[in-house]
Amino acid sequence: MPPATPNQAGILRERDLIHEILPVGLLQCNCHVVGDPVTHEAIVIDPGDEVERILEVIARHKLKVVAILNTHAHIDHVGGLKKMHDATGAPVLMNEDDLVLYGTMEAQARWIRMPMPAIAQVDEFLREGTTVKWGNYELRVIHTPGHTEGSVCLFLPKEATRILAPHEASRTDTRSRAALESPNVLFAGDTLFAGSIGRTDLWGGSPEDILRSIQTKLMTLPDDTIVYPGHGPATTIGEERETNPFLRRV
Repeated sequence: MPPATPNQAGILRERDLIHEILPVGLLQCNCHVVGDPVTHEAIVIDPGDEVERILEVIARHKLKVVAILNTHAHIDHVGGLKKMHDATGAPVLMNEDDLVLYGTMEAQARWIRMPMPAIAQVDEFLREGTTVKWGNYELRVIHTPGHTEGSVCLFLPKEATRILAPHEASRTDTRSRAALESPNVLFAGDTLFAGSIGRTDLWGGSPEDILRSIQTKLMTLPDDTIVYPGHGPATTIGEERETNPFLRRV
């Protein structure tokens, strides 16, 4: 759930990645479509609503979705899961500690005054330290309880930019330079925001846990790491370390 007014939709590129951000639904959850332009494999992160818009982006880039990832199981982040799974056939992934929360969709829908979405089966779990691969890219799962018990952030380190296939050897020099110049990227869900942190007064929230997660796991990341929150504008780890009023300097 958002702490502030979200940003507008945008198209961003890190390294050679295709990356589109679509604020969707009543609370404008930032849904991410992240694709490999060589293999055309993609992941979708937090398809909270407006699945037709998300599918239009996927079709425009001629992408094949191989995984649907959720940072946590609040309704504004999972409302479109079933439609996205039915449209793409891709497996649904979330942290197992949010399965109980995912089972409360009817109560969440009543609270936010919106129709209850269809429920998808969760196919795989996003556990601490595991990786998710698509095309020639991979990201690492960081379990960050606090906003919910099963909240996760998804870290794409610059050293994991590309694993070149043999037929791409001629491109190695160019892509290697691009990798060296590329930042780390964190898809933070509703754990860390620009100038704020996630709410802890909802289902599964804990102020002590969220601060511990941010300080012990996120503030250890490089300062130049680009942070894409679940709502609102992007920021960096360094910016939040220096200016976020909720955080002590670590």
